[in-house]
Amino acid sequence: MTKPSLPDLLHAAVSAVGGTERPGQVTMAEAVAEAIDDNSHRLIQAGTGTGKSLGYLVPALAHGERVVVATATLALQRQLVERDLPRTVEALHPQLRRRPQFAMLKGRSNYLCLHRLHEGAPQDEEEGLFDQFEAAAPTSKLGQDLLRLRDWADETETGDRDDLTPGVSDKAWSQISVSSRECLGATKCAYGAECFAEAARERAKLADVVVTNHALLAIDAIEGAPVLPQHEVLIVDEAHELVSRVTGVATGELTPGQVNRAVKRSAKLVDEKTADSLQTASESFERVMELALPGRLEEVPEDLGYALMALRDAARNVISAIGATRDKSVHDEDAVRKQALAAVESVHGVAERIVNRSEYDVVWYERHDRFGATLRVAPLSVSGLLREKLFEDRSVVLTSATLKLGGDFNGVAASLGLSPEGVEGDDVPLWKGLDVGSPFDYPKQGILYVAKHLATPGREGTRGDMMDELAELIEAAGGRTLGLFSSMRGAKAAAEELRGRLDNPILLQGEETLGELIKAFAADPKTCLFGTLSLWQGVDVPGPSCQLVVMDRIPFPRPDDPLMSARQKSVEEHGGNGFMAVAATHAALLMAQGAGRLVRATGDRGVVAVLDPRLATARYGSFLRATLPDFWYTTDRNQARRSLAAIDATAQADGK
Repeated sequence: MTKPSLPDLLHAAVSAVGGTERPGQVTMAEAVAEAIDDNSHRLIQAGTGTGKSLGYLVPALAHGERVVVATATLALQRQLVERDLPRTVEALHPQLRRRPQFAMLKGRSNYLCLHRLHEGAPQDEEEGLFDQFEAAAPTSKLGQDLLRLRDWADETETGDRDDLTPGVSDKAWSQISVSSRECLGATKCAYGAECFAEAARERAKLADVVVTNHALLAIDAIEGAPVLPQHEVLIVDEAHELVSRVTGVATGELTPGQVNRAVKRSAKLVDEKTADSLQTASESFERVMELALPGRLEEVPEDLGYALMALRDAARNVISAIGATRDKSVHDEDAVRKQALAAVESVHGVAERIVNRSEYDVVWYERHDRFGATLRVAPLSVSGLLREKLFEDRSVVLTSATLKLGGDFNGVAASLGLSPEGVEGDDVPLWKGLDVGSPFDYPKQGILYVAKHLATPGREGTRGDMMDELAELIEAAGGRTLGLFSSMRGAKAAAEELRGRLDNPILLQGEETLGELIKAFAADPKTCLFGTLSLWQGVDVPGPSCQLVVMDRIPFPRPDDPLMSARQKSVEEHGGNGFMAVAATHAALLMAQGAGRLVRATGDRGVVAVLDPRLATARYGSFLRATLPDFWYTTDRNQARRSLAAIDATAQADGK
């Protein structure tokens, strides 16, 4: 039997999902197939509307060996497993003569733990276990969530938190879930045979396509112990997010509250002397943290160093003691012991990491009005880790709508540990970049308007001229506005000001769940939605409800961001341009994602307005503009208003 051709398979898959084939999608599928066949690596930029999910799924399914697909957002994970994969598998079955299996795999804490549900959670204050269902008042929100979880546990087939609708609070979920460190292990647990997390792992071992997230991919790379099943091909979707997700997983933190919990959980499992030494070290650490001022610690101060060494040594002694003693008087001793070990090992690991201070780590204090001070440690760069762990022994395809920054792939490639395209050398993974374009006609569908006449934004204070400009643009557009702000304070100030000046309803992120806000925004064209970071890349509202996307300023990282400023300084010390490599690259990625909210379908029309004159006047402005979709560009405020008014009039004439 002849092998089915890739174009035929793609055609069948696209027809099955009710889509239309795009030239960029065909090009992408061919490039993915080539990378799989050659065991090589690709960076593929596929603009919104390309249909990139099918562009990689079809060649992956045709390949026949196991493929792992890692993506950043829950929405795309669900779309792949609930919509794209089932339809594609069915569509390809007649030609492939097989039905590839697929499965979703997440971190253990995403699954309901039957042991925690039935036996209760080990508590700090008293020996034995605590029945969270009895303790929470049935009339309270927590009590209602817990009762609903208990009912759901009897009917769910997956135990996956994301299959619970509506969802529950993090506090409620934490009562019936465990981290991988707290888990007893299937062989020791009375519920091991029914464990949802173990069942998900088993399904993944049998699947041809495993859909996971960036965080689990990072854990798989960092921990050394494999979490994902063996695979020949790795496809990273939303790859522009990968570095920040891996950095998040590789970041450690210590707080007095966290240390105190470790003390309480371990106290009854070790002798008094060992428990007292951890208690004393905890109190010393808390005293140091009370005086902590936010900012980077270039050197670990002497008092903090002593406190951390005492904490590390005391924690090490507790870990040894917990491992050496047994106490049958403790109810469900294994669970109590495992939770205590997890808490103390976490404290020990972070304390030791900061004491042994690598030149490749950045350490800083953060202070929160409500929660007090936190000590954090993060890698200066994850590029070496990614180069070593990601690109060995498998073909890797990284794809996103935003991978070319300033016109080429080399900036993103460098953050992934890759050399510039085409550069060969020992231990240097070779890769190719490909931009398959977008089916949208950006110059005809959108305008990029830069408000060149406005004052340059300062660090603090309200921008009166910016508020006036924003109000006039919204009025011209008839509402229909997504306002993307670089800070929550800016979003709130604009919402408060304009609610008093305009008749249009203005929704503000945080006043309702994101899903509800987006639904309300899409339902009423006169409505505006203001918010910050997650809106820059999480809103998909095609049509007349989103015809003006406003960015209040270029979203450079804050100058006092310890990790970003440390990375910038490091680039400069090695002879590079720290501002362009770190700050401008960060801003370019966010702006490209933000501008991508405007045109989501072939019939969409609108304006992206940037209320920061530096995009037009600064030297780095051309780099940032080259990263944005190829909209028609203007700095003429009257032109922007006329265009918005015309788009609004057309939408109203169409009854929208």
